[in-house]
Amino acid sequence: MIKVLIVDDHELLRAGLRSRLEREPGIAVVGEADTAERAVLMARRLQPDLIVLDLLLPRKSGDDVIPDLANVAPQARVLVVSSQAAPSSVRRALSAGAAGYLPKRSSDRDFVAAIRLVADGAGYVDPELGAKLVNPNGSAALEPLSERERDILHLLALGYTNQEIGKKLFISVRTVDTHRAHIMRKLQLETRAELVMFALANGVIGSDAG
Repeated sequence: MIKVLIVDDHELLRAGLRSRLEREPGIAVVGEADTAERAVLMARRLQPDLIVLDLLLPRKSGDDVIPDLANVAPQARVLVVSSQAAPSSVRRALSAGAAGYLPKRSSDRDFVAAIRLVADGAGYVDPELGAKLVNPNGSAALEPLSERERDILHLLALGYTNQEIGKKLFISVRTVDTHRAHIMRKLQLETRAELVMFALANGVIGSDAG
C-alpha cells in the first residue's frame, strides 16, 4: 500500500486529489496539509511513502520544505504537482530533492502513473516539461564518462534498477554499483532526482522518457 500525504493550500484541490486517489487500488491518502510547517509535522507523525507537494505555499515555499520533509520522513519520496511550469522551477525542485515533477494541468491517468513510478523508486518529470530542460549543447557535460557509464546513466535515468541494468548489459549488480558510484562522483551528483535532471538537461533521455 502506497501511503500518500497531500500538501496544498487549496482545500478544493486537496479534496479532488484525495477523491481521485481513493479510487485507486494500492494507494491510501493518510493525511492532508495546507502549509509547509504542517506538512513537516504530519510527515513526521504519519511517515508516508510519498508526498504530493505544491510549490506555492504560504510563508514557506515547497522548494524550501523538501529538505525538511526528507529529515523527518527519510523514506518518503516527493512528487511536486505545481502550476509552475518554468524550467527553473523544475530544476529547483529536483535539486532540493524532489523525485518527480508534474504540472497541475496533467490528466488523472498521468497523475496516478507518476505516483506509482515515484513510489516505486523511479524519477519522473512530465515529458513536456522535460523537453524544456534539454540543452542541445549539453553533450560536453558527458565527456568525463566512458561509453559503458553513459549506457548505465541512460538506464538509471529511465528508472531501471541496478538488477535490471545488470541483466540488460550482461554484467553483475556489483559492477553496476561500481559504475553508478563513478558516474555520481564524476558528475558531482548525490541523488537519483539529480541524475534524472542531469539526463534530461543533457539529452541523455528524450522528452518522452518516464
